[in-house]
Amino acid sequence: MFRRIWLCVSVILISCNASYANWMKINNVEVKKDQTVLGGAKIVIEYDIADPTISPESPAYVFIRYSKAPEKNWRLVPMTSLRGNGFDIVETPGHKKVVWWGTGETSFSDVADVQVRVRGIRMVRIPAGRFVMKSLPGGGYDESKKIKRSSDLPLFYLAKYETTIAMYVDYLSEVGGKGAGWNERMASKDRCGIVRHDNNTCSVVPGRENYPITYVSWYDAASFLHWCGLRLPTEAEWEKSFRGGVYLDGDEAKKRPNPMPEQRYPWGNESPNAGGVYRCNYDGEEDGFPGTAPVGSFEKFNSHYGACDMAGNVAEWTLDWYSTSYHVGLDGFRMVRGGSWLAAPSGCDGITGATQMPLKESSIMGFRGAKGSGK
Repeated sequence: MFRRIWLCVSVILISCNASYANWMKINNVEVKKDQTVLGGAKIVIEYDIADPTISPESPAYVFIRYSKAPEKNWRLVPMTSLRGNGFDIVETPGHKKVVWWGTGETSFSDVADVQVRVRGIRMVRIPAGRFVMKSLPGGGYDESKKIKRSSDLPLFYLAKYETTIAMYVDYLSEVGGKGAGWNERMASKDRCGIVRHDNNTCSVVPGRENYPITYVSWYDAASFLHWCGLRLPTEAEWEKSFRGGVYLDGDEAKKRPNPMPEQRYPWGNESPNAGGVYRCNYDGEEDGFPGTAPVGSFEKFNSHYGACDMAGNVAEWTLDWYSTSYHVGLDGFRMVRGGSWLAAPSGCDGITGATQMPLKESSIMGFRGAKGSGK
């Protein structure tokens, strides 16, 4: 037996076109409360995600944030409190239904006062299995000497595109009043393009929405991804996504052997400018971009799994670090991979790695998110 009480909730729809901000298009969001006798209160969130290209190989990562009016103190709904077919990794388009349990643990009692935001990020699936790791963990500077090459990884997911300025602005506008994630260099119209307003919200300089975010420290990147429920990829995850596994469909299936498991670039071994063909954004203007390029500009030269811009454009923060005797007890340098718009073509390969202090904010560095297979 159960008794239903349906109450409409304020919904803020996040439905930017993929070519604009790289949030996936989500429509017709409805939020209602279902009061059951035995199971307690639950909230039902329904929406439509119509992108026909969503598949198990290129799914959407969907996360939900909520706020109780008029506080505007936005929080991530924990994945452990959700059930249904419309959160976390979503592999098919269509109508989705999410059930949110444990609402008694939140700070509200009347869902009519709640605002909900549903967002989706396009991901690529990286099957479990072996790959050829050419770089050394931590750049070979692991002080403990205990980190070993990992050539066998479980299933994980990686964001198809680098995080865009428009996506990062949404983050800043929710948390920027606390002073997080912002620095004055982001106002540069040529290198970034974020306008900060007196009410602590932000907006994007028109035309810069789909460029990758820059001037972010390692901590800024980690904070944005925590806001989403994601994390930075490890070096090993990043390199496998770049080059591909020994079997592109994973070690369980073993039906698609990688023809070049040690290839230097996502597209093969040809240099980024071989034969007058420009395969990524590197130093100089001959590739068509004097600075960063809009994400997906070189989509023809994706990795085997469909990840864009892993070579060039912006160098990408990873989760890994190394320490030396000068940094014992401190957060050491973090590993940065992929080259950038200021790198020589040869520096956009899958082996070359740079190191940077985590506080560094640079016009050449950005990031993308990752997620393990567990929920």
